Amino acid sequence: MAHQPDLTVVIPTYNRLDTLRHVIPSLLRSSLRAERFEIVVADSNSNDGTAEYLAGVAAHDSRVRHLPAPYTGRAMARNAGIAAARAPVVLFTDADIIASPDLLERHLAHHERERNIAVVGMELQVGSLDEYERLRAHPDERRPLHPARRKRLNWLYFLTGNASVRKSDLVRVGCFDENFTGYGHEDLELGYRLQKAGLTIRYEPLAIDYHWHPVPYAEQKEKMKLAGRSTVRFYRKHPTFSVQAQLGMTPLSLALHSVVDKSPALLRSLERAGSARPGLARNIVYQYHYVTGIKDAIVAGRR
Repeated sequence: MAHQPDLTVVIPTYNRLDTLRHVIPSLLRSSLRAERFEIVVADSNSNDGTAEYLAGVAAHDSRVRHLPAPYTGRAMARNAGIAAARAPVVLFTDADIIASPDLLERHLAHHERERNIAVVGMELQVGSLDEYERLRAHPDERRPLHPARRKRLNWLYFLTGNASVRKSDLVRVGCFDENFTGYGHEDLELGYRLQKAGLTIRYEPLAIDYHWHPVPYAEQKEKMKLAGRSTVRFYRKHPTFSVQAQLGMTPLSLALHSVVDKSPALLRSLERAGSARPGLARNIVYQYHYVTGIKDAIVAGRR
């Protein structure tokens, strides 16, 4: 009988071979002993050579398992990975996130010390392999989302590019909600239920990975709109003021959106400024499209 690993890495993917071929080797270089972890790639039937690549890797390293199926979204793909996991602890990451050598070891150490926790590490955004190499070599240039002194996180920051949970806790709360088939919030909603079930979300700033997925301006606007739609699904499932406020689905945000909506010239000006460079205008545009998605979902729900 094969030795049972201590940690399973679950990666959902669809046509991301360009980055996956860097992600898998980064995980296999882990400082955690080889027999202590496995990697499950839940693949939504990619057609870019992913299956052939993973077959080649698995031929030399049986820790890598390919799980292809017609998944309807990342929630379903991750749930398939959870079901297939042979380890008691599951670490979620993505097909465009490069792991630091001690990522797995630092996550697992928390679970070996403490029960009833989820662990979220530091995820750094990079636009290229060169930027990844630079940030890896120069920690002083990193700009993390959370300060290193932070020890706990709210469910709002349960981001499954770098998060781990015991499999038994995932099963206990029902895993990911597969009704979240579009972009956004399937991970936050799971974090909400885990926290409600009594788990503490620990922050581990030394569990570092690098998210290599620069998103063009126009694509990000559409993603924000989809995230807004997911916000409404989240709120309808958990209709509390806390959820409404923390996800920005407030009367104030809806009113400000209406102000911009009634001023096409202002919106055009913001769009031009936002397309030119990152900054306040771009953030306002993204927020505008996010609330547009919220309003669209609210209207659709009334029909």
